[in-house]
Amino acid sequence: MIKLYSYWRSSAAYRVRIALNLKELEHEIVSVSLAPGRGEHRQAAYLAINPQGLVPFLQDGNVAIGQSQAILEYLEEEYPLKPLLPPDIGGRAFVRQIVDIICCDIHPLDNLRVLKYIKNDLGVTEEQKNSWYAHWIHAGFAAIEKILTEAGRPGPYCFGEQVTLADLCLVPQVYNAQRFNVPLDAFPGIAGIAGRCNALGAFEAARPEAQADAE
Repeated sequence: MIKLYSYWRSSAAYRVRIALNLKELEHEIVSVSLAPGRGEHRQAAYLAINPQGLVPFLQDGNVAIGQSQAILEYLEEEYPLKPLLPPDIGGRAFVRQIVDIICCDIHPLDNLRVLKYIKNDLGVTEEQKNSWYAHWIHAGFAAIEKILTEAGRPGPYCFGEQVTLADLCLVPQVYNAQRFNVPLDAFPGIAGIAGRCNALGAFEAARPEAQADAE
């Protein structure tokens, strides 16, 4: 059975949970708490599994990999019957550019580790930290909104009628933006896609509050 090491509030793990649900793959969720005072990701037992000490981490037989994008691509190649990428090369590139805007441009800058560092080590105020967070959400979402609009696809998802990796990455980032009270009024296309995705059972079951380790 596939084993996914996850934390309920990790947006990277959230992406993979959605993919496993959409592909209807039997799997076990193993909680690794990132909560202050627990920090199970920094303990020797977990570092022996994943030396980077992050979630998600996936084990599938002899395959053991971290980093959500690598995991998603692995699942797509190993379990292709319910595809999360379009069949054509141009379509796949379109989806991957949205994935990269989120996973390479927004998420690394708004990651909890970064927020803790700029506040605790660099001494920024809570207001400045929240301004930092909102800035990178707005920058990335503005680009995605324009890309989706100019693509002229009718929806209901990022790539027309097919749910793809772009949606899997977008929904957790929207969840985080709402968690940090970042207004999304300027991004109606993104908000609409997220709402339609969240109406699907695979997304609902993967949401943070539905996880066994939710606090």
